[in-house]
Amino acid sequence: MLLALTQQLLLIPTFLHFWSSDTLAAWLALYAAGSLVVVADAGLQLRAINRFLAFKACADCEGRTANFCARMMRLYLGIVVGLGVLLIAGTELFPPAAVLGFHKTQSFDVAMIVITVGTLLALPANLVSGLYRVRGKYSRAVWSQNVALLVGQIGQFIAVAWFGSLLAVAITYVATQILFALFLVVYDAPRQLPFLKRGRAVASSSWRWKAGQFRLALPFAVANLTEIALANAPMLLVSAMVADRVAVAQWGLIRVISSFLRGICIQMTLPIGAELGHDFAIGDKVRLRGLYAYGSLFITAMASLIVGGLLPFWSDFFALWTHGSIPNDAALTVTLLMGSAVVAPSLMALGFANHSNRGDLLVRTKGAQLVVFLILSAVLIPRLGPLGAAIAIVASDLLTQIGILTLVIVRQTLAHPVRHMLVLITIMAVIMLGGWGLGLAIRGIVPGAGLLRFLTECAIWLVVVAIAASPLLMERVRGRVLAAVPN
Repeated sequence: MLLALTQQLLLIPTFLHFWSSDTLAAWLALYAAGSLVVVADAGLQLRAINRFLAFKACADCEGRTANFCARMMRLYLGIVVGLGVLLIAGTELFPPAAVLGFHKTQSFDVAMIVITVGTLLALPANLVSGLYRVRGKYSRAVWSQNVALLVGQIGQFIAVAWFGSLLAVAITYVATQILFALFLVVYDAPRQLPFLKRGRAVASSSWRWKAGQFRLALPFAVANLTEIALANAPMLLVSAMVADRVAVAQWGLIRVISSFLRGICIQMTLPIGAELGHDFAIGDKVRLRGLYAYGSLFITAMASLIVGGLLPFWSDFFALWTHGSIPNDAALTVTLLMGSAVVAPSLMALGFANHSNRGDLLVRTKGAQLVVFLILSAVLIPRLGPLGAAIAIVASDLLTQIGILTLVIVRQTLAHPVRHMLVLITIMAVIMLGGWGLGLAIRGIVPGAGLLRFLTECAIWLVVVAIAASPLLMERVRGRVLAAVPN
């Protein structure tokens, strides 16, 4: 999470030092397109995770896991080759620079091919990462990815300083992802899980088997497509529908932080979701209810605390972040950041649904969310610009992911769903508004300007919040707090 933050907080000011706001907007569009390519996974990773969990209760667990993993890897390789050809052909037929309004940006089309096809080549690492998660080795995948991210960020800094071109930065960005995937698939997995070698002699899978995997993965594909689309497609939609390149860059920068916050919440749900899936599979309802209630409370509180700290100091941060070259939009900021906090409880429900095989519910909810988002975007973006995209994102979350998915999951999981939701709403309001009010009070008393004033404000805010939260260090207080959570 820290490296994902430095990708934006440190590199974007560096990019603005060497590039114009138009070139930065082009990079943000490329970055979003590369992130959007991950939908090519088509839900197969989560389908595989559920199968790996099911094999734990079967005879010859390792043999069946190796067999299934080998067949899935061949399926992934087929996806990479097939979609890679389609992406290159599509770029030639419909040049992205013309479609997205970056025809004045040099090498944009080539950079688009590099970043999309390169991200696609790293896709098979998803299968190994999912197997590691089930086998208790997920930290290896995470640390390997951390190294790749760090090396990639250093490379991007060198590329923009040395060459100054979009193409050089794009090549550096995807090269480390490809090396990470090769390390995980070719080198690390066979050594960490030697039984995988037993699957190499598996006969080629039939077309019926392959089609069956896509069919069974469809619910997860719909869910993931919507999540990734909400995070990245708005950047491309705003680029295509809004002529002002400064407004596009402004949207991209503010959206980066809200997407990062959503990503933090999703990352926090991953280990909790795996535990919930295990409890659901063995029928341990008592532990399931407690873990879901505490996990939902934790994620909601963390999201609210981050937003409560961001809102009062955002204008100072944005001016420093962009060197004052891009104006801040207060309405857009409040809409996106508060929307990110409000949706936090639904991300816990989404994680649990993914790990408990609730395919029908995922298809209904996420399919409806994607449709609502696209309709609202088509209506609002031409009229309101980037603010219309923000309203479309938040409204689709409220109407579907909270209004359908979260309510169904909470009702089916907890004994007192209404009380639980009221507690979450209260905690969200108290923490977010309290943090916002505290920040505004600190801004009113801290003199000066610039970086020193900003750092002083943040330091005072953190100290006050730490003192207020310090009673939670006592085990007796924590016990009372947890005992008060309805589950």
